[in-house]
Amino acid sequence: MRHHGHSTPPAPPDTTGTPPRSDWATLARLLPYLWQYKWRVLAAIVFMLAAKLANVGVPLLLKNLVDAMSIQPGQPAALLVVPVGLLLAYGGLRLSTSFFTELRELVFSKATQGAARAIALQTFEHLHALSLRFHLERQTGGMTRDIERGVRGIESLVSFSLFNIGATLIEVLLVLSVLGVKFDLWFAGITLAALVCYIAFTVWVTEWRTQFRRQANEFDSAAHSKAIDSLLNYETVKYFNNEGFEAQRYDESLQRLREARLKAQTTLSMLNAGQQIIIAVGLVAMLWRATEGVAAGRMTLGDLVMVNAFMIQLYIPLNFLGVMYREIKQSLTDLDKMFTLMDREREVADAPSAQALMVPPAGAAVRFDNVHFAYDSARPILKGISFEVPAGKTVAVVGPSGSGKSTLARLLFRFYDIQQGSICIAGQELRHITQASVRQAIGIVPQDTVLFNDTVEYNIAYGRPGASHTEVEEAARAARIHDFIAGTPKGYATMVGERGLKLSGGEKQRVAIARTLLKNPPILIFDEATSALDSANERAIQAELSSVAQNKTALVIAHRLSTVVDAHEILVMEAGQIIERGTHAQLLAANGRYATMWALQQSGEAA
Repeated sequence: MRHHGHSTPPAPPDTTGTPPRSDWATLARLLPYLWQYKWRVLAAIVFMLAAKLANVGVPLLLKNLVDAMSIQPGQPAALLVVPVGLLLAYGGLRLSTSFFTELRELVFSKATQGAARAIALQTFEHLHALSLRFHLERQTGGMTRDIERGVRGIESLVSFSLFNIGATLIEVLLVLSVLGVKFDLWFAGITLAALVCYIAFTVWVTEWRTQFRRQANEFDSAAHSKAIDSLLNYETVKYFNNEGFEAQRYDESLQRLREARLKAQTTLSMLNAGQQIIIAVGLVAMLWRATEGVAAGRMTLGDLVMVNAFMIQLYIPLNFLGVMYREIKQSLTDLDKMFTLMDREREVADAPSAQALMVPPAGAAVRFDNVHFAYDSARPILKGISFEVPAGKTVAVVGPSGSGKSTLARLLFRFYDIQQGSICIAGQELRHITQASVRQAIGIVPQDTVLFNDTVEYNIAYGRPGASHTEVEEAARAARIHDFIAGTPKGYATMVGERGLKLSGGEKQRVAIARTLLKNPPILIFDEATSALDSANERAIQAELSSVAQNKTALVIAHRLSTVVDAHEILVMEAGQIIERGTHAQLLAANGRYATMWALQQSGEAA
C-alpha cells in the first residue's frame, strides 16, 4: 500500500506489550470452548478414571496370582491350583486399561478438535476485523506461525494436562492409599518423598530452561518471517542481486535458533539425568523395605512383586513428566499468544447501536464535512476537507503525490476513524453505520492491485462470490480482458501466481476493474484505475468506466487529468487541502494550479 509521502502510521496502544496472562488465566480462557462439549468431557473423565482403576488393579491381581502359585513344584495339585480365573482377570484388566484409554481418546477428540477449530476461526475473523494500521505493521510469517502453534498447543495442553498429569496424580493417590492401607506408612512415605523430590526438581529445572525454549520459538518465528518476506519479494531480490544478502540474513536467524536449541537440549539432558537419579534412589529404597518385609515374614512374595509393579507403573509416566510439563508450559505460552491476538483491540469498531447503511433507489450521495485526519498526530494529512459527491454524479480529485487523495478512499472505506468532522453516505454518518454495509456499498479499483494465488475466474468472481461463469465473462468483456483470458491455454482456469505476479500490471488492473464491475455497487472509487494501461486500452476502458459510472456515485482519484475532464466537479488538492474546485472548463478558465498541471501534461504528451 502507498503512503503518499507520509511515514508509516504508528500502532495504537497494544495488548501485545502487556505482561502475559497467568497460566491459570489462560486455562480459564480455554475452558468455555471445551465446555461446549461438556458431555464428551465428562464421559472422557469417567473413562480416564476407569482406565486408572484398572491399571491400579493389575498389580493387586498380580500379587494374588503369585501368592496362589506358592506351592511345592511337581505336586499334582499344581494344575488344579493354577488360578485360571485370576489369569483371565489379569488379562481382562490389562485389556481394560487400553480399552478405556482408547475410548477416552475417541470420545474427547471431537471436543479437542472442535475447540481448536473455534479458537482458530475466531482468531482469523478477529484479525480481519482489525484496522489497516495493524496489518500494515504485521509480520505475516510470524503471526501465522503464532496461530499455528496456538492451535497445536490446544491439543497438547488438553492431552498432557488432563489425561497425563491429571491421570498420573489420580494414580499416585490410589497407589499411596493401597500402600498405606495394606502395609506400613513407610511405603507411602518413601513413595511420596520420591514423588515430591521428582516433581519439585522437574518443575524447577523446566521453569529455568523454559527461557531457552521461548528464545528458540522467537528465533524460529523471526527466521520464518525473514524467509517468507524474502520469497514474497522474490523479484526485488533478483533486481538488486541480493540473494547472498538474503541468505546471510536468514542464516543469522538460523544460527541464533541453533544456539538456543542447543542450550535447550543441554538442559534437557541435565533434567533427564536428575530425574533418573531420583527414580533410582526411590525404587531402591522401596524394594529394600519390601525385601526386608518378606525376609521378616511380614510380607509375601506377591507383596514384593506388587510393590515393584506399582513403582514401575508410577515411574514410567513420571519419567515423561519433564516433557509433559515443558509441553504444557509451552502450549500455554503459545495459546496465550493466540489469545493476545484475539484480545488486540479494534482501532475501528462498529458502534453498539450501529445500523446497516440504507441506500435510496436514487443513489447515495457522499459528503466530507470539515474532515481532519492524521496517521501520526505530529503530521496532519487532511486539514478541514469539505466536499460532496452528489448521488449519481462523478467527482474527481487531482493533485500531487502526498496531497491526501488516496487517504480519502481509505477513510470512505473506514479503514481509519477521522479525528474531526464527519463523513456521510446517503445522509448517514459513517461511524453510526456498520462497516460491513459500508464496504458492501462501495467498489474500488485500486492503483496497486493484489490478486489471490488462484485462477483468473476466482479473482474476478471475488467481487461477488457465487456469481455464474457467464456473469464473470461479461465483467471480463466489459473490462477488455476477456480476449486475453480466452487466448491462454487454460482460459479462466489460468493461475495468476502469488499476488498476481504472472500477470502484467495492465492485466492485473483489468482484472480489478472486472471484479468491481461484477460487484456492481452503488458507489465507485477509481484510484488511478487506468494508470498501468497503454493509451489505446486506457481510452477504451475509460469509456467503459464512464458508462458504468452512469447513475452511480463515483469518486475518481487521478494523476492524469485527461481521464477526468468529463467529471461533474474536479477538486484540486495540495498539502491536505482543496485549493481549487470546478469543472474542467472552469478550472482552465481560472488559470490556476489545475491549468498549470494541464499545460504540463499536455506538453509532455505532445513531446
